[in-house]
Amino acid sequence: MPRVKRGSVRRAKRKKLLARTKGFFGTKSKLYRAAKEAGDKAAEYAYVGRRLKKRDFRRLWILRINAAAREHGLSYSRFMHGLGAAGVALDRKSLADLAVAEPAAFAQLAARAALQDRSAHP
Repeated sequence: MPRVKRGSVRRAKRKKLLARTKGFFGTKSKLYRAAKEAGDKAAEYAYVGRRLKKRDFRRLWILRINAAAREHGLSYSRFMHGLGAAGVALDRKSLADLAVAEPAAFAQLAARAALQDRSAHP
């Protein structure tokens, strides 16, 4: 097998890795092996975190919608069912934003949902 002299390639690879782990505690930002392990673990956590973020935001939106719906005498499930029956196609992110930023608009939606819900559940 031919001999491979890495030279600048090895240096560039090391430099890139140490730049990625800059700011890590102690050895993890200085020594190659520790930095490589820390960088790999950080990438794993980041990958998982991107998926958890979606769950966390959905939970937050549902909490906000539920709190606002209960101010109008509806549970979250009754509110969402009423909106569906009324043909309102807003996602949870938009509804949560309305609940926080535009309480009057949310109140109108809650009224429509309550009307539809009453007709569905006498």
